[in-house]
Amino acid sequence: MNEMSASSVRKIVHIDMDAFYASVEQRDNQDLRGKPIAVGGSAARGVVAAASYEARAYGVHSAMPSVTAKRKCPELIFVAPRFDVYKAVSQQIREIFAEYTAVIEPLSLDEAYLDVTHNLKGMEIATEIALEIRAKIKQATGLNASAGISYNKFLAKMASDLNKPNGQAVITPKNGPTFVEALLVKKFHGVGPATADKMHRLGIDTGADLKGKTLEFLVEHFGKSGPYFHGIARGIDERQVKPNRVRKSVGAEDTFSQDLHAYEPARQGLQPLIEKVWGYCEANGIGAKTVTLKVKYADFNQITRSKTVPNLLRGITELEEIISLMLAPIFPPRKGIRLLGITLSSLERRASGTEPQLQLAF
Repeated sequence: MNEMSASSVRKIVHIDMDAFYASVEQRDNQDLRGKPIAVGGSAARGVVAAASYEARAYGVHSAMPSVTAKRKCPELIFVAPRFDVYKAVSQQIREIFAEYTAVIEPLSLDEAYLDVTHNLKGMEIATEIALEIRAKIKQATGLNASAGISYNKFLAKMASDLNKPNGQAVITPKNGPTFVEALLVKKFHGVGPATADKMHRLGIDTGADLKGKTLEFLVEHFGKSGPYFHGIARGIDERQVKPNRVRKSVGAEDTFSQDLHAYEPARQGLQPLIEKVWGYCEANGIGAKTVTLKVKYADFNQITRSKTVPNLLRGITELEEIISLMLAPIFPPRKGIRLLGITLSSLERRASGTEPQLQLAF
């Protein structure tokens, strides 16, 4: 990694709320405090949207089928989501961010990147900014936040997980490359299960293994992600914190441990992906008109199905209905399904005063 002068080093903070939805529910209902709770639906097709730390101790986590969660933790309490409340709290947190910088890139309702290199408070030390922000969030909302501080987005994101919950960590330019070398690639932000499996097959288990591969090798095997992997293996990530950006599309996909052959498990597997892409749109005030469903079969052949509506999607319920309508005709599948994905495109910033309906059906 090239030596960087102090003046050229960016100061990036990644703020991540701790068990956000579940923590809001415990804050607002004292009977839930200290108990294992899951935000989501307890019905057969339900999915855990968020789990309290008490529930996580039993192995319950977000995106887990509710029946599995209940089996792991018989005492688990299910709470219906209140997205209007989560969005209101998220706005409170965003206002605190804005006291320090205008360069804010939300990732969802509960996390964001902040570039505080040139901040509104004139503060020199990013760790002190993160401490102040976390204290103000606690004072304003009663909720805990964790933070990661580093010189790029990748390492700031990784750092925010190091001392969770209610903690923070810093990865300096001096320590960044060494930190990455020791990290398992399956722990890398941006490396999903399918990519991690592929890396393992190629003999890449750690950041050091990844660093040992040439750029040409990584491009050959990982395409357009190759240069990104080549950079982060060396602690380099040139991506800027981009405020108020409207991306061309936002997507999420998941590779399943066992091939799917029936509609219900497939629809259940899609629910966390729906919540992820809709959560991004909500956090950024963005609407979508085009929904694309991606299906990859066990033989690695894949199909896509798309639907475009005349106006921006009104709420998550409409998105769920469209996904269900596109998914149903695929069953019974010609082969088992190994991967499902959702992409929203034709994105536009929502005009003020056109709030979508925040609903979640389970």
